[in-house]
Amino acid sequence: MSRKLFDSHCHIIDHRFPIVANQGYIPPPFPLEAYLAETRPLGVAAGAVVSGSFQANDQTWLMDVLPKLGAGWAGVTQIANDCPDVEIARLDGIGVRAVRFNLFRGRLDSVDDIIALATRVHAVAGWHAEIYADAAALAPHVERLSKLPQLSIDHLGMTDAGVPVLLDLVASGCKVKATGFGRVKLDVPATLEAIATKSPDALMFGTDIPSTRAARPFQTTDIDLVEKVLGPDLAQKAFWDNPVALYGRRS
Repeated sequence: MSRKLFDSHCHIIDHRFPIVANQGYIPPPFPLEAYLAETRPLGVAAGAVVSGSFQANDQTWLMDVLPKLGAGWAGVTQIANDCPDVEIARLDGIGVRAVRFNLFRGRLDSVDDIIALATRVHAVAGWHAEIYADAAALAPHVERLSKLPQLSIDHLGMTDAGVPVLLDLVASGCKVKATGFGRVKLDVPATLEAIATKSPDALMFGTDIPSTRAARPFQTTDIDLVEKVLGPDLAQKAFWDNPVALYGRRS
């Protein structure tokens, strides 16, 4: 495998740490060792480990896994709206680089709350905000979300109806995770092409492993699809350059 990949969206599920049932769902264990065994042969050399809805606002699992992964890896966490600045700074110290808002399944923050917390974590620690939602639901809020210091949208915005909204956000500098191809309800190749045309700096590939609750889990052919649609130069940006530029930024 000649590709070098930054996995911009993956989950580690370690039942030694708190797991919260979400809509009655408790995921099976997927420890770090299983993740590395599956992804190292693919060329994954760095990435972003993301808090799932079932991990709620617990940070102990990230405190365990990020030091084991080491340099080049980042955390994406969920925190309460009133999380103290000192705790944000502490999490930044272990490698957390973003706050996640799960509007698709879990958190039901008002847009005011999202704007306030996203603005504060950027001011305190340089973090960006990540939103998991049907992008169509963000349509009334594009103007305000576009003014955030940095935003990323999970899983290509999830639906065909969300693509126009997604492209409006991309035009303002939003990043988009090319992840979860087996959970979205849209034309993946056409959406990848449209986003890359709008901004070659927007797409960030990720495996979404272990693909909890996806209709189809990640397949290695998802990597091939990105390269086929984008071509080698734009695929290189999605596989490595774009996510490294985002998760490595300290501003």
